[in-house]
Amino acid sequence: MAQSIKFADDALVNDARAVADRQSRSLAGQITHWARIGRAIERSGNFDYIKISRVLAGELETGVLTAEEKAVWSEQFLARMSEPGPEEDAFFTELRQSCKAVGLDASGKIVTVDAQPEG
Repeated sequence: MAQSIKFADDALVNDARAVADRQSRSLAGQITHWARIGRAIERSGNFDYIKISRVLAGELETGVLTAEEKAVWSEQFLARMSEPGPEEDAFFTELRQSCKAVGLDASGKIVTVDAQPEG
């Protein structure tokens, strides 16, 4: 029985659409194909999601991962690095509000942000 699924990851859908065209599959067929591959990898015995989670948490080194695990770790690591977490958001909000932020100007010199008088 066919079911509708909404994907929040536009990049995944766009990648699947491009590959589907090259492989003569429908979009749904390509995503189903990838899901079956993922399921097979998880069942293979060469894949331990708990180990991946521990590496992402900094409890283990990436060298303990199999090639399959490293591929999943890499994708999740890049996703996490591209989105700031709540702690990072709070830190940079406080830094902006405190006017203690520093940066580089167009010529590469270090500049500080001075408090602007309210008014």
